[in-house]
Amino acid sequence: MNAPELSVREAMEFDTVIVGAGPAGLAAAIRLKQLAPETSVVVVEKGSEVGAHILSGAVIDPVGLDALISEWREEESFVRTAVTDDRFSILSPTRAWRLPNALMPPLMSNHGNFIVSLGEMCRYLARKAEALGVEIYPGFAAAEALFENDAVAGVATGDMGVGKDGRHKPGFARGMELRGKYTVFAEGARGSLSKGLIARYGLAQHSEPQKFGLGLKELWHVTPERHRAGLVQHTVGWPLDNRTGGGSFIYHFGDNLVAVGFVVHLNYANTYLSPFEEFQRFKTHPLVRDTFAGAKRICYGARAISEGGWQSVPRVAFPGGVLAGCAAGFLNVPRIKGSHNAILSGMLAADHVAAALAQGRSNDELADYEAAWRGSPLGRDLWRVRNIKPLWSKFGTFAGIALGGLDMWTNTFGFSLFGTLRHGKPDFATLKPAAQCRPIAYPKPDGRLTFDRLSSVYLSNTNHEEDQPVHLLVRDGALQKSSEYDLYGGPSARYCPAGVYEWVQEAGVPRFVINAQNCVHCKTCDIKDPNQNITWVPPEGGGGPNYPNM
Repeated sequence: MNAPELSVREAMEFDTVIVGAGPAGLAAAIRLKQLAPETSVVVVEKGSEVGAHILSGAVIDPVGLDALISEWREEESFVRTAVTDDRFSILSPTRAWRLPNALMPPLMSNHGNFIVSLGEMCRYLARKAEALGVEIYPGFAAAEALFENDAVAGVATGDMGVGKDGRHKPGFARGMELRGKYTVFAEGARGSLSKGLIARYGLAQHSEPQKFGLGLKELWHVTPERHRAGLVQHTVGWPLDNRTGGGSFIYHFGDNLVAVGFVVHLNYANTYLSPFEEFQRFKTHPLVRDTFAGAKRICYGARAISEGGWQSVPRVAFPGGVLAGCAAGFLNVPRIKGSHNAILSGMLAADHVAAALAQGRSNDELADYEAAWRGSPLGRDLWRVRNIKPLWSKFGTFAGIALGGLDMWTNTFGFSLFGTLRHGKPDFATLKPAAQCRPIAYPKPDGRLTFDRLSSVYLSNTNHEEDQPVHLLVRDGALQKSSEYDLYGGPSARYCPAGVYEWVQEAGVPRFVINAQNCVHCKTCDIKDPNQNITWVPPEGGGGPNYPNM
């Protein structure tokens, strides 16, 4: 049964439309209502509820929250544990060398920071926003940007009730148009609409390629005798080789909770590398494994993070809209922190939106926001660490970290020995053909400390409507076979942390299989496919992971 008029959509008008109920989007909403209580603000969120798609370590620098909500420390609002012990180690296969804290650049210190569930923090921010009169629509994916005279005029949510064959099922509902005088895109790293807007307006024309990492995280309930509330541990080195960037985090917080995670920089070269398997191997290290003796794994998730920093931030303002948070690439890579800058960028965007609305403007370019961010606290935060990622990529983990540490120390005094370095290739162009790579033999999971992908995805509570269009679009199936499989050895089956992609043999002929229902929305495929042949688009609203407290 097909709808007779697909073009007819109900529309709602707002002063400001915000895409994404993460720290940046919610901070923008709160700030707008603080500045102009009479303004109308709507936040649209693709997750089934606020926080359902939020995943981060997370140790937060409270500078953003302090600026946004002065009373947050006095409120029993969300689980948070003050950092009491901060450790950084370099790993070999059997040993760990801890770097003295005195050698670490001051900006790397976690003193005064908090370990939190970022999902719970976003639910707190959502309650604050709604109390101020912000409308929040979870379960509705912003699927399309709306334009008038080449200016962004809002977004449309995706249609509901479309079958795999494209036909309309009983209960089909057309998407809603949310029209605004200004639209804030705060979708997180590699947001689908942000990606399209960056291309449409040439926003990255004068920037370095954005760089990404894949962050994988598990949440464990450990035995009381192994819990060290406030302990923060970071490592680099094993199991990754010197030419593959990445590292780990272990955070003890809450009621005997431990967050353990692993980040692999997506500019890795070996097509046989599996970030998921490297994460599982990491947990077997002598420094780590005893923490999880007798413990229970309670959640798993993964997502891409923006790592390009200062050099890779595109133009953040364009006619009718702005980018905020990780959609713009405001994460601080060496600190593994982005929520403080997300909040600060959302507030800064809101300041300029509110000023424009007060002047009676609409749908024009907020050039003052573009001009302001680099001189703001978030710009200064990124400027001091701008060379860490390029140094790491060029010189490898050990020399890169040593040189990066030197650069951070000199930046403490306002100068850099390196100037501003370039990133070079985008991540999809760094993968080597299979013939040039050595296969990696990963051990089988034991089901106690190490696990397979499917049992992990189960813990992410991922769910998609079974009968809906596949939201992972392959532009050219023949190219996927001739290049991704024949030349590169099928890396999609390894870089995906959720078992979405498989190459299966049928009568001796390989066939590409997409298990879209497993997708945790990390968007690694959109980033790492060597031909840029896979595009991630939002599935029906509410689909994907349902993280309770990640």
